[in-house]
Amino acid sequence: MRLPEVEGVIGARDVAATVDAIASVQLPDGNIPWTPGTKTDPWNLVEAAMALDVGGRHADAARAYEWLRGHQHDAGSWHAYYLGDDVHDPTLDTNVTCYVAVGVWHHHLTTGDTAFLRRMWPTVERAIDYALSHQRETGEIAWRGDDPADGALLTGSSSIHMSLRCAIAIADRLDQDRPDWELSLGSLAIAVAHRPGVFLDKARWAMDWYYPILGGVLRGEPAHARVAAFWDTFVVEGRGVRCVSDRPWVTAAETCELVMALDAIGAHDRAHELFAWVQFLRHDDGAYWCGMNFPDGAFHETGQHFTPDHPTWNSAAVVLAAQALGGTGPTAGLFRGEGLPTGLSAEELLQAGVEIEAERVRPRVGPSPAHEARPPEG
Repeated sequence: MRLPEVEGVIGARDVAATVDAIASVQLPDGNIPWTPGTKTDPWNLVEAAMALDVGGRHADAARAYEWLRGHQHDAGSWHAYYLGDDVHDPTLDTNVTCYVAVGVWHHHLTTGDTAFLRRMWPTVERAIDYALSHQRETGEIAWRGDDPADGALLTGSSSIHMSLRCAIAIADRLDQDRPDWELSLGSLAIAVAHRPGVFLDKARWAMDWYYPILGGVLRGEPAHARVAAFWDTFVVEGRGVRCVSDRPWVTAAETCELVMALDAIGAHDRAHELFAWVQFLRHDDGAYWCGMNFPDGAFHETGQHFTPDHPTWNSAAVVLAAQALGGTGPTAGLFRGEGLPTGLSAEELLQAGVEIEAERVRPRVGPSPAHEARPPEG
């Protein structure tokens, strides 16, 4: 396989060095913590494993998925964070749980290893079923399986939309029939696109801005309009994307995820420009600093305001963005939705929004609340 290259920005050797930096943190049992000796979470482990596959380290990626398989609960979930094999944060996050489907499908696309796909199918099936058991009637998915009343997150549900599409692709490849997943996919897309009120208010976070696009829900004019509406809120010219709108901090991961979201909707010039900007966060060993602070409103070229670490998942986001912009093969178009089930078409999603709005403004039929509350006469 050929490593991705983005002309004028990053070469194949540079990508290989970044992949090697990620691999250097992986433990012998397959676990990939954020940084040496620190915590692991299943979502970011998958992100790192995907980068290993882009770099041709397929055996290392497979070991990461085996570590996940060995730590899955019988119900299908994982805890939010681990320290080695020990639970660091017992929260059961539905989005963290589902992302294994994206990684497993990505590994299969990269290697063609159907035996791996069959071995991981029970893991993927349990993970998706666990998350969908917390889907509400209005389509959104509670972010905490251990405390569903805590609400739903727009970013999390958008990411689950991508995971569910990959899970359906796996099911199709293995001749497994899961029509219920397809119904859940449509309901989830409608919630993400048209029911903002069902989600917790996290609008200050950049991920809530672009994840409905990255997760494959929004395309076409709605996606471009969403990008334009908050571009000035989150994008720092010449540097990248703020993690949160009201803090002076740009990050490599958020910037590269936005790169992939822009690429997915055909905004290639902007995607390339952002990807070029983020290279100032590259470390000498090929890893990427998590981000950079600019507390006085300006960046400092000396680097004293770089965050003090370069996590594996952060560098992985750079590799995946490079693959989207300059890679070849079936994984290059993964976040563009190539090879994935469509779910609702743009027209169907638009019509769902029209129907929801019509329902919202439709006059109430039947007795008024005051009449219902009035005691019976006599």
